Amino acid sequence: MIRVLLVHDACLVRSVLAEWLRREPDLAVDDTSWRGAAGRVRSVRPDVCAADLECLDTYGVPPLGDLLPQGPGMTPPRLLVLASANRPGLLKRAIEAGALGYVDKESGSPEHLVRGIRRVAQGKRFIDDSLGFGFVKAAEMPLTRRELSVLSLAAKGASVAEIAGSLHLSHGTVRNYMAAITRKTGARNRIDAIRISQGEGWL
Repeated sequence: MIRVLLVHDACLVRSVLAEWLRREPDLAVDDTSWRGAAGRVRSVRPDVCAADLECLDTYGVPPLGDLLPQGPGMTPPRLLVLASANRPGLLKRAIEAGALGYVDKESGSPEHLVRGIRRVAQGKRFIDDSLGFGFVKAAEMPLTRRELSVLSLAAKGASVAEIAGSLHLSHGTVRNYMAAITRKTGARNRIDAIRISQGEGWL
């Protein structure tokens, strides 16, 4: 039996997907929103986390690390993500988090999700062909993970001081990151960098 935790912030979509997955005799399925994900991972101890890459609480930047806890006696679950090719920034985050499975939530099918879960549970990769363009764009993305974190907070309206406090950085370091982001994106200023990054799907 494969223990699966489905993480999705859209309650209706999550409920429907979970019920569909529960029809499979070899899957034991729990579901939760991103807000409750970390606690559910620890209590359910799933073999596979199937997580949507949209997170309503953090400006679309999912806390994937919360799904892979480290600790005595804890075996982190294998990670499969529901992704879209037009959000290469989120795809890059999933790659960095070590996700094994990538299911296209725009054009993939429920059967693909089941197949992906089974393959990932075996420690094998599963990637929808339709996500190829997104992976190419993710490889071309010029911003580092830290720069994306800074820019994501800036996009939410956070000040330099608020960003520094949230990420445990000095004010000068945050300003240096913002200068690098502006240069790498070819932007005129911080607002322009946010606009460009959102348009490219990096945020």
